[in-house]
Amino acid sequence: MDRDALAAAIADAALLRGEFTLRSGRTSSYYLDKYLFTTRPDLLAPIADLFARRVREIDAAQVRGTGGDRGVDRLAGAELGGIPLVTATGLATGLPFVFVRNQKKDYGTAKQLEGALTPTDRVVLLEDVATTGGQAVEAIRTLREAGALVLAVIAAIDRGEGARENVERAGCRFEALFTARDLGVAE
Repeated sequence: MDRDALAAAIADAALLRGEFTLRSGRTSSYYLDKYLFTTRPDLLAPIADLFARRVREIDAAQVRGTGGDRGVDRLAGAELGGIPLVTATGLATGLPFVFVRNQKKDYGTAKQLEGALTPTDRVVLLEDVATTGGQAVEAIRTLREAGALVLAVIAAIDRGEGARENVERAGCRFEALFTARDLGVAE
């Protein structure tokens, strides 16, 4: 499936019209329901391929920039929408990954990061639908507290409402596979 056809398929599956309150607290006349595209293998697989391509580009740039052999060590995905994205992309790239919880669990190991993360790991964070980038910035903070170097955040969809600016202000590169406009949204 080419990129334009994939954008149309995502919009067909996940674009809802109405009155919605977003995670940021803003209201919107449309909602991109990530679960309606991340739970469909026919859409998730090509999305993971696009993520994998971007991760490989970041990896190659990182290796060139450091003059060494160390690129991306690990992927990360934030709870809950990032979990299928990072899992599928991990399978597509062969890179290990971690899950970033919204908060530490209060039982068992009481971790906020699930999976193995070594201090100084170079990480790319995958995001589902980015509005203001709040969840991504929180995940960046959690990963950094664990000693990771967060190289970039890649969102499946950027709504164009401040995510790029907020992620870049947090000191990370921001990319998106699609924008809301790519999906035919003009609010």
